[in-house]
Amino acid sequence: MDFYKNFAFFGDFLRPVQTDKPLIRVGDFKDGGYLVPNDFSGISACYSPGVSAQSSFEFDIAKHGIPSFMADASVDAPPIDVPGGQFVKKFLGPEDDGEFMSLASWVNQTDPDSDSDLLLQMDIEGAEYKTLAATPAEVLQRFRIIVIELHHIPSSLTKPAFFNRAKAMIDALSPDFQSVHLHPNNVSGVVEIEAVQIPRVVEATFLRRDRVVNARPVSGLPNALDRRHNPHRPALTLPQEWISQPTG
Repeated sequence: MDFYKNFAFFGDFLRPVQTDKPLIRVGDFKDGGYLVPNDFSGISACYSPGVSAQSSFEFDIAKHGIPSFMADASVDAPPIDVPGGQFVKKFLGPEDDGEFMSLASWVNQTDPDSDSDLLLQMDIEGAEYKTLAATPAEVLQRFRIIVIELHHIPSSLTKPAFFNRAKAMIDALSPDFQSVHLHPNNVSGVVEIEAVQIPRVVEATFLRRDRVVNARPVSGLPNALDRRHNPHRPALTLPQEWISQPTG
């Protein structure tokens, strides 16, 4: 595959901008915490698939008056009691099948206010690509803010099956969502491809484009609020091409 072409394609999708809405940290100061725009008024619920052993994001978002719907078939309950939280023991996937449910079905079954916006915080170990690609546009557009842990980045840049899966998700999100923050997960490490250090996992925060005002290049990453997931491992850097617009 053409690595540089795929690398640029990912960069166009992931490259963040600054907006008039400042980023704040929601969740723990290590794994489980994310930077999101301070734009919560009018959001009626957070959807959070992939609970595992961490619920600090949902606990903190409840302080903003936003209840969370949580899902994960690998655990019996969230590790902490989240105010206003509801939990279902299911995985999220592209369709309803056994222990899997689609994002559209989940929202349709639980939506607290069809006239409001929603927030999505997703960490589902690689299933994010097919899940979001299969979600109807009218459901995706309900989400004002989307936070995703994107997995298998090196494979998505070099292997056709992985790239096509990732491209389908990017094509679904790009029309309506703008990246506003990007951070590499230092637990998973990097892979060197064509002399470029590619993180295996990145956290990406997106804001719906109708909420983006005064967009401009980021002044630099990492953000002052970013933290290493594992404080005992070195911090990772992002490819510069994914931070600032290439010239020439």
